[in-house]
Amino acid sequence: MKKYEYDTIKVEATGWLSGGGIDDDELRGKLNFKGHQGWELVSCFTTNEGYGRTKFIVAVLKREIE
Repeated sequence: MKKYEYDTIKVEATGWLSGGGIDDDELRGKLNFKGHQGWELVSCFTTNEGYGRTKFIVAVLKREIE
């Protein structure tokens, strides 16, 4: 049976009142770094700070344990 481990990447939303903008280069760099270590992106979601504002973007990753 395959076994997996999981990790997360969190990127803070920026912009006027944290309107949900993110630094694409920062997120891409973090994902590429993890990808080179064997991690695969499973899901990505936002955290709501209230009134429709996004605080963080969270990426969930997994890789097989050998």
